[in-house]
Amino acid sequence: MGDEVLRDGRYRVVGKLGEGAQGTTFDAIDAKTGTAVAIKRFSVRGAKSWKDVELAEREATVLETLSHPALPAHIEHFEEDGALYLVMQKIEGKSLAHLTAKGGALSRDDVVRFMRDAGSVLDYLHGRSPPVIHRDINPKNFIRRPDGSFALVDFGAVRDRLKPEGGSTIVGTYGYMAPEQLQGRALPATDVYSVGATALRLLTGREPETLPHRGLSIDVNAALGSSEPVLRDVLAKMLDPDPDRRASKLGPLLKRLEQADRGAASTTESRSERERRAAQAAAAAFTGSRRDRGERDERSRGNWEKSAQDWVREAQDFASDAEQWGRGARARARDQYRRSRSQRKRAEAAARRSRRRGRPLNGPPLLLAVIGLNLAMFVVGLMLGVVVPTVLVLLSILFGRPLRDAARATRVAGEDARRSMTEARDYLLHGPGTVTEAEPIDVEGVSADERPRTRVRVSEDDVETSADDQDSVDSDEVRRAHR
Repeated sequence: MGDEVLRDGRYRVVGKLGEGAQGTTFDAIDAKTGTAVAIKRFSVRGAKSWKDVELAEREATVLETLSHPALPAHIEHFEEDGALYLVMQKIEGKSLAHLTAKGGALSRDDVVRFMRDAGSVLDYLHGRSPPVIHRDINPKNFIRRPDGSFALVDFGAVRDRLKPEGGSTIVGTYGYMAPEQLQGRALPATDVYSVGATALRLLTGREPETLPHRGLSIDVNAALGSSEPVLRDVLAKMLDPDPDRRASKLGPLLKRLEQADRGAASTTESRSERERRAAQAAAAAFTGSRRDRGERDERSRGNWEKSAQDWVREAQDFASDAEQWGRGARARARDQYRRSRSQRKRAEAAARRSRRRGRPLNGPPLLLAVIGLNLAMFVVGLMLGVVVPTVLVLLSILFGRPLRDAARATRVAGEDARRSMTEARDYLLHGPGTVTEAEPIDVEGVSADERPRTRVRVSEDDVETSADDQDSVDSDEVRRAHR
């Protein structure tokens, strides 16, 4: 697409910046201002579903309302030749993924600055009403600028409405997604988890899924070793798999890290000062002894011995301070180990208590009924969920938005029918169980109370899963667990 022009010649494309599932981003020049811009293109004709089109439109409308030094400024968005275009400020620099390619890592100071800049932009996004959740923070979406600061880009997965009760859309990058994203949920703490996973990737040079794990959580202590106890504790709080226990803001954690850094610097300076005073005292005593050597008497010897004793006391105080600091560090390590063991035991006890029901009945009538329901679900899902909506979306390109709305309504009807048949099948297989309602399906023009809701049946098989099983869950099992 080199040298192509858009918007009646206003923008001249000079190259490609990147390409992803949500579209292609081009490097371009704004002829009106003479500045470099980034243009993201999303092809409506190539969309796999109406949800992809909705995410592209949402990225443009959300970015238009934002203004922060760590975010690209929105310039405009428009439609042209069956594609959606989003024009924004071009952020100069290199992505963290580029800087850490082939197992590279950043310095500790660079990672702390990244966390500080990420905390600033998350405070801005999450503080808006309603909160804006990015949902796809990873090394590809953060740029380090030439001055060393960091900027967040690519809002293709953004959510501008907080829905704690859950949803049916799963977006994100494997390894950097918080566990609740597999349920379609997104909270402010979800972005905090992704920042923690990205920081750990920058420190270790390894992808999060390849790091040591303890149950469902990344073992930060094993990943970073024995150094930086405060930084390890901060990252562990950011990467807690339970969103209710996980930190929802980075500010308090970063403040604690800065206080620890200042304390360490102060301790180093005080030790150096004590050593300097001790050396000066010893040098003064030695110089005095040389000056008075010709007329040495009991009084001069007493002064020299007192200076030497002062130096010895200074050295002993320094050794005592070092021993106390070591004992405190060992005590903190033991306490942290005991807390982690206690949390693991409580989780195992809760999993054992969750077992309540026996195995479902079976038989030829049940088998025939389940096969019939599965065939009906397949036919309804294919016709109302794929074929008819796809035809309507393609026709909407020629005849306008009403057909796109009709496609959405058709898909909702198909989801409703499929949900009912799923409940009937689950009832035949498992009997009465715990059913949880998820977020209503988002359909433009239909109120939240009238929208059909996704219902999730919870059984003991969903509750108790070992750590080895969690690591081997494939995409089909995830969809069955959250259907």
